[in-house]
Amino acid sequence: MKAKRRANLAVSYVILVIISIIWLFPFVCLVLQSFRGYSAADGGGGMVNYLLPKRWTLDSYKFLFRSESKFMKWYLNTFIIAVAVTVIQSFVVVCVSYALSRMRFKGRKLLMNIWLVLGMFPGFLTMICLYYLLKSIGLTQEGAIPGLILIAAAGSGMGYYVCKGYFDTIPRSLDEAARIDGATRMQILNILIAPLSKPIIIYQLLVAFMAPWCDYIFASYVAFGKSDSYNVAVGLQRWVWTNDYQGYFTRFCAGGILVAVPVTILFMCLQKYYVEGVTGGAVKG
Repeated sequence: MKAKRRANLAVSYVILVIISIIWLFPFVCLVLQSFRGYSAADGGGGMVNYLLPKRWTLDSYKFLFRSESKFMKWYLNTFIIAVAVTVIQSFVVVCVSYALSRMRFKGRKLLMNIWLVLGMFPGFLTMICLYYLLKSIGLTQEGAIPGLILIAAAGSGMGYYVCKGYFDTIPRSLDEAARIDGATRMQILNILIAPLSKPIIIYQLLVAFMAPWCDYIFASYVAFGKSDSYNVAVGLQRWVWTNDYQGYFTRFCAGGILVAVPVTILFMCLQKYYVEGVTGGAVKG
């Protein structure tokens, strides 16, 4: 029996190692290619020589910090959009989730059902309508940054599902006791509920930050033709589309590494709260 259990465990470990290698392989290639230096003497030499750079250099990373690359401009645009959307969206989601979890009002279930149905439709179905709406008020191309913030924050309330599920696990008797002591709804949320909901709030912050940080489809649509309004995803994609594919590909890889750094650090530091938020918000009472 013990031998069979050990054999099953060994097979499980082998499968997990293989899956990990497959999952990590593209990221390892991205890192290696970001340090590759091309020259006229470089040739083929098989898969190993292609994956492992013959000449290691930091030229691709140095290029990112030059004004001619505009990478830092795109990085700043992305950071501004992501931070603004994170603050606005998280505030709206927490408030809406608290209201739907704790308050009972006419039309509450109908409103939740409507939002649930609307959430089933992919967002890109409204891209044409949203583009013409933003264009009519001057929030495309030169005004793409506030336009992207507006679109991402406007429908924030519809993302209440997980956060509301977490609030439902907190006993309502705490709210009732605070109300008897004279606390307002906002005081209950700030002083009582928010400290108890730290995992779900951090989860919401991470989710809100990731969406605009990795956005490409709508960002390219809104900022089309104005490179100063690009975010990093759109800017890096334009590099791949250039005729100098061999030269710009390593710069694309270097830019991808710098884009992944802040997200990786955030997840590593807040992984515990992220897991608690997901599992706690999945519980429905």
